[in-house]
Amino acid sequence: MKRILPLFSYILHPVFISMYAALFYLFYKQDMFTNQEKYFILFQILIITVIVPILFFLLLRATGNVKSVMVHETSQRIIPLILQCFLFILLVKRSIVVTRYPELHFFFLGGLFSTILALIYSLFKIKASLHIMAISGFGVFVIGLNIHLQMHNPYWSAFLILLTGIVASSRLEMDAHTNKELLIGLLIGIVPQVLFLYLWL
Repeated sequence: MKRILPLFSYILHPVFISMYAALFYLFYKQDMFTNQEKYFILFQILIITVIVPILFFLLLRATGNVKSVMVHETSQRIIPLILQCFLFILLVKRSIVVTRYPELHFFFLGGLFSTILALIYSLFKIKASLHIMAISGFGVFVIGLNIHLQMHNPYWSAFLILLTGIVASSRLEMDAHTNKELLIGLLIGIVPQVLFLYLWL
């Protein structure tokens, strides 16, 4: 188990959560969009939330500003988090617009506010678990979508709650966070998503 748990920190790394959320959203609203539109949305999200951050991370590591993909030091988190804020703004302003993709739009808007909160904490040298922030925000999104679309399927929500627990265990196993840092990540991941639920539920 000790060898398996760290894998979840990579599989469920914050950089991939946006893609997972988009795939889940398109899967459950598949009749609303053509295949061409789905691929176009996924391609945009892939470029903006996965490829650009990875390339930027490689640049930061090459220049010595970041040491690890997990970005353990709060001082090393500031630049990536600022970039993430701009990328989320780009998404909600230009790509995932509220008139066409309301639920996904507010998910990314919630993600933006969570990222801003994580950035503020980092500026005050307080470390929050970005893994827990991302996966818990995704969990609230799935629960909200389940209610909104009246799917009556509790299994996805339960699965995301389970994954959140597994990721928390993974981060503890890797000595990446304390319980307090996990709790901070949980709060800043959940609260913005819950607040934005009122705008689309």
